[in-house]
Amino acid sequence: MSMAQNPLSVEVTLPREDVVLLTVEGHLDIDTATGLQHHLANQFQHGRHHFLLDLSAVPFMDSSGMNIIVRAYQQTRELEGSVHIIAPAPAVRRILDLTGVSITVPLSDSVEDALALVDKQQGHST
Repeated sequence: MSMAQNPLSVEVTLPREDVVLLTVEGHLDIDTATGLQHHLANQFQHGRHHFLLDLSAVPFMDSSGMNIIVRAYQQTRELEGSVHIIAPAPAVRRILDLTGVSITVPLSDSVEDALALVDKQQGHST
């Protein structure tokens, strides 16, 4: 089986100045996770603190993908930022639920719902 059989694509858009939306498509696994990690690191360097990860087109994710999401979450917490997962596919949602990641990292049905959570968080300075 070729590693390029399930390539990962990441589309980066900026719904707001401080918020980045990463639309991920393909398998998020040990062979592809570094691509997502690169995009996240690039956005951290550009001063973004709020990350919306649209995983609706990710049919499979292993622990490599999960680890990148958890590390991004930990990094944003230090910056009073956030990570939100949008519309994970059923298999990915199951993994997030089984591992407890969905308890820590908020899940939203849409970009609008995730942006509302960002607004709510920014309104509460703790």
